[in-house]
Amino acid sequence: MKKAVLIFIVAGLILVSGLFWMSNDSNPISKTEIIQFGVILLLVAFAIFVGIKRLSSARRGEPVEDELSKLILLKSASLSYFISLYVWVFMIYLKDRIDMDTEVMLGSGILTMAVIFALSWLYFTFKGLKNDQ
Repeated sequence: MKKAVLIFIVAGLILVSGLFWMSNDSNPISKTEIIQFGVILLLVAFAIFVGIKRLSSARRGEPVEDELSKLILLKSASLSYFISLYVWVFMIYLKDRIDMDTEVMLGSGILTMAVIFALSWLYFTFKGLKNDQ
């Protein structure tokens, strides 16, 4: 139950800091920053979804993490790591072709990794796992 509440606190802090980031910048907001803020909002929505799922499980008296949820987390982490390696190779290839600031590239890469993990977790959560044993 405490972990589920912590998810909502962290999601709120990320939203507040993102709003400060967008409002404090004296330069006009670029398209890249709008896309990054949209991805951050998407990840916060994913965190709220996970938090609601954990709260409903705790209210039903189910354990927070069982064997299936740990296996889904493991499979999604391994798949997202594998895909992220190729994303970084592609981003390095892009860095040579277009003029991109290093901080923007790193931030975009980290956000892309988070989105890939969220999508792979959603894939394994809704599709299910094969019986490998």
